Amino acid sequence: MRKLCIMSCGLLIGTALYISPSVGQVAPSTWQAEVRRHAEKQDWNSAMRIVEAEVARSPQDMDVRSWRARVLTWSGKLDQAKQEYLRIIDIVPNDPDNWMGLAAVYSRQNRPDDALHSLDRAITLDPKRADLHLARARVLREINRSHEAKAEFAEALLLDPRNEEARSGLASFRSQPRHQLLLAANTDLFSFIGANQEQSAALISRWTDHWETSFTGNFYRWAGFDAQKLSANVTAKSKNLGSLTLGGAVAHDNGVIPRDEASIAYGRGWRLSRTGLLRGVEANYEQHWYWYSTTRIITLNQTTIAYFPHDWTWSLRLIGARSRFPGSGTEWRPAGMSKIGFPLKNFESRQLGGNIFFATGTENYSQVNQIGRFSSHTYGGGMRFQLAAAQDVNGFAGYQQRNDRRSEMSFGFTYGIRF
Repeated sequence: MRKLCIMSCGLLIGTALYISPSVGQVAPSTWQAEVRRHAEKQDWNSAMRIVEAEVARSPQDMDVRSWRARVLTWSGKLDQAKQEYLRIIDIVPNDPDNWMGLAAVYSRQNRPDDALHSLDRAITLDPKRADLHLARARVLREINRSHEAKAEFAEALLLDPRNEEARSGLASFRSQPRHQLLLAANTDLFSFIGANQEQSAALISRWTDHWETSFTGNFYRWAGFDAQKLSANVTAKSKNLGSLTLGGAVAHDNGVIPRDEASIAYGRGWRLSRTGLLRGVEANYEQHWYWYSTTRIITLNQTTIAYFPHDWTWSLRLIGARSRFPGSGTEWRPAGMSKIGFPLKNFESRQLGGNIFFATGTENYSQVNQIGRFSSHTYGGGMRFQLAAAQDVNGFAGYQQRNDRRSEMSFGFTYGIRF
């Protein structure tokens, strides 16, 4: 029986479509082509009606049943798809295609161990098929078993020297940039005082999969005064436990920035779905201490980021700040910011994205003009342009309306390069 492999539009890991003529039917490939056409449009109801009709006509034809399992998988009915594949495998246990289809279901259910077990069974049945090794390589790469994934991509390329996916898969394991240099410049224009200028340079280094450091130098020109700050952070990362960051800063403050700073932060992310509306969630908590020459500030920051299809994101940041000034009591003040990120345009390997944000309250407690008794509303947006694989430029602009009819306009950019 002749089978033709096609990819399933990125919805499945390693799953292929197979066109299998059914005995005794007129124009057997017609209904399969119709199923494919509806699947490309994600018209799952129409695709399933065609398959169900064929199943009713040939209930013992396992190739037809496997089409039903594929459509169930593509449409996100993963439990039904799993049960269908298990029933097929119980009758036809030695068909590697069905084991690969079952592996795709397990992979979408975030069950990589079960997916690998199914792919191991498929490869045992037919070890010379490059697509089976590719499917196993994808799952291994997804769970960061890089050495084994690299070996599977190499095996697939050996079996099929013209396979571009295997070639690019091997290339993805070449030495990745571990360092990033960020150069930034920001300007604040006020309606009630002269402009503020800030420049910074940061070096972020990822030494291993578990350890990262960053060092940043900031240079300020505020209201005719110059100030400098040096900050450092170290981050420990664990796939299962999240990340923990400890940081600190010292400054030549000149009375306009904190003399010393310290911070501790914890963050963790969860992947929720490959095909649903909400793909993942990330939560970050930070506690930051600022010591000014005349006051002390402590802020509690909670940021939640939601990830949606097509690189859309939404983040919400809530801040509680406690300040104590000489001769006055301790006071807590709230602030918050919401930001939506979205893609704009893809230019082959380059990408253009944007964001819009809204903030309320006193949001930036590392600046002396952002603490004390005032309220504000800030509106703004930004853009990010990926110049090349290792270079990008970010820009932003914002307008802040304060009480007492005061206002502030801010804009700036950041250039990043990885090496």
